[in-house]
Amino acid sequence: MLKAGIVGLPNVGKSTLFNALTRSRNAQAANYPFCTIEPNVGVVEVPDDRLGVLQQIAKTKVIIPAAVEFVDIAGLVAGASKGEGLGNKFLANIREVDAIVQVVRCFDNDDILHNEGSVDPIRDIEIISTELILADLQSCEKQLDSNRRKMKGPDKDAVKHVSLLEKLVAHLNELKPAHTLDCNEDELLRMKEYFLLSSKPVIYACNVDEGTLSNVESNGYVARVKEYAMREYAASTVVICARLEEELSELTAEESLNYLKELGVSDSGVSSLIRSTYDLLGLASYFTAGEKEVRAWTFVKGMTAPQCAGVIHTDFEKGFIKAEVVSYEDLTKLGSVAAARDAGKYRLEGKEYIFKDGDVALFRFNV
Repeated sequence: MLKAGIVGLPNVGKSTLFNALTRSRNAQAANYPFCTIEPNVGVVEVPDDRLGVLQQIAKTKVIIPAAVEFVDIAGLVAGASKGEGLGNKFLANIREVDAIVQVVRCFDNDDILHNEGSVDPIRDIEIISTELILADLQSCEKQLDSNRRKMKGPDKDAVKHVSLLEKLVAHLNELKPAHTLDCNEDELLRMKEYFLLSSKPVIYACNVDEGTLSNVESNGYVARVKEYAMREYAASTVVICARLEEELSELTAEESLNYLKELGVSDSGVSSLIRSTYDLLGLASYFTAGEKEVRAWTFVKGMTAPQCAGVIHTDFEKGFIKAEVVSYEDLTKLGSVAAARDAGKYRLEGKEYIFKDGDVALFRFNV
């Protein structure tokens, strides 16, 4: 399962957000730096309203949603790439995740200490980004020296590595993250071999106070983060109130919805964050729907029909024959599988078919 790491400076609400995401209090949350040392890990259901609609069509009582894994990582301080604070441990934990959710504080509260002494989300973003870049720069320089030595021998591939690493070192020296480097397809594949921290996709979670939720536009911190994240990193942002979301996690779904309505909010920030992170990881869902259950299956965007069949069981991929597929939109519009078949919307797809988010499928296979 692909993992997203929750990162940020100390005391910005990472562990509180993790507790809200996982509907637990597994992560210690307190008003002092380095409250989290060992990373907390939680598997989180992906909210998807389509499941309830398919449940009615399939006439089943069982719904199984998709899931994504979140890791609550220790807070970072300036100088982490040189071992300051829990820097080395922090960076090692980030290396193990596939995407980054950076929590940035976007509220004022004198009772909650800020590690840097004041609230400035752009500064906080730049501290995290700089430390990841500096750690990557050290790594790339070592790998560049190694590949330059290999060029003198029989390793022909070293020439391509040197070319890319030279570009990366120059790019990182400008304090630009690796994921913003303009690369061709071969270079992108090659870059994965370097396990760079700043090559991971990022989404920014603006942690606001409860009063901001009904009028997000009034929060100047959020406006600055949205503009900066898009301009500098082509990254998206999600607005959350971690403290409120943690409290909502202890209520029923209906109670939570009613409380949000009282605040003038239509959806939970945590739900938006989970869905956005799922997309950031390059994941999508297809469905199986029958009397036994309606289930969302996670696949990586770009997977073929046999590969998606293999998500259910490896035998499905090995013995793949065809996939019976109908889009969620067509199925729900027509109201039943029979009606979709009659309308010609239920189709047979072969091994080359690329699955799309929302496909409803039944696999034919032979073992």
